[in-house]
Amino acid sequence: MNDLEIAKKILKENDLSLVFVKDGKIIFKGKSGGMRELVLAVDKFGNRLENSSVADSVVGKAAASFFIFSKVNSVFAGKISKAAVNVLEDKNIPFEYDELVEKILNKDESDMCPFEKIALSSKSPEETYRKIKSFLKL
Repeated sequence: MNDLEIAKKILKENDLSLVFVKDGKIIFKGKSGGMRELVLAVDKFGNRLENSSVADSVVGKAAASFFIFSKVNSVFAGKISKAAVNVLEDKNIPFEYDELVEKILNKDESDMCPFEKIALSSKSPEETYRKIKSFLKL
């Protein structure tokens, strides 16, 4: 089983929101969901995430930008936005998903997710990372 298959299996079987796997070992797993958890994982593990595979329950352009910033190998998304697909394809990062959506919405589904708005207005994955970290006051 490759790293992406392991990450996907752990995500689904344990009802998690985020799993990073590298060389067959779990680097990080989280259940709270949202960008805060992803920011904390990127900050804590830094370059250890490079060449890892990630499974995430929801991947929009913001999360996809973080994966590019972290130099992951491959991505699985439970739900993925068209903007995230474009970003991952542009960087030739292999990905799989269960559901493709037009855009990622906020929690009450009344508007686009605020992190997606930040990512859409950013010029690079690094800029997205900095802006979201600042937005979350981390």
